[in-house]
Amino acid sequence: MSNGSLNVVGICGSLRAASYNRMALQVAGELMPAGMSLTMFALKDIPFFDADVMAAGMPPAVAAMREAVRKADGVLLGSPEYNFSVSGVLKNAIDWLSRGTDQPFNGKPYAIISATQGPLGGARSQYDLRKMLQFLNAHGLNKPEIFIGGAQNKFDAAGKLNDEPTRKIMGEQMVAFRDYIQWVKRGYGQT
Repeated sequence: MSNGSLNVVGICGSLRAASYNRMALQVAGELMPAGMSLTMFALKDIPFFDADVMAAGMPPAVAAMREAVRKADGVLLGSPEYNFSVSGVLKNAIDWLSRGTDQPFNGKPYAIISATQGPLGGARSQYDLRKMLQFLNAHGLNKPEIFIGGAQNKFDAAGKLNDEPTRKIMGEQMVAFRDYIQWVKRGYGQT
């Protein structure tokens, strides 16, 4: 934490330019309370995880992602749901991030947003993602949960979220995430 501000890195588990999860992350950034900022990290250049490649040295895009997560006060994940679980793109990124004794998710606060065209809004992907991040000793914000079902009816073509109840709970999540990051940084309430 520098100058009292919290820097959050946003990672979208979809590569699609018009991804509803990317739109949701951008809206979350807009709804963050004063003293928080969101910087997006794109996964487009992250190669498939390969231990042989890693043995030769972390690829530059992977090293940049690891450093972005390491320096961030918290991580906000936009998790699409593919085949009842986490997208391959996001799983691959987590596989790269999980390697080494210096893996950057250790002790890192995170929150999840998911948006899908189906009615459940990515609930199954979120639960699988939480299991992975628990193994990495990351600290997940439990509530409020954000599942944006029927996303195609809630975002316009420009990425504006037109659903007020969803905007409201997303704003509440960002306030809760700010408070949670501060709580984790204080050592879980220790003074």
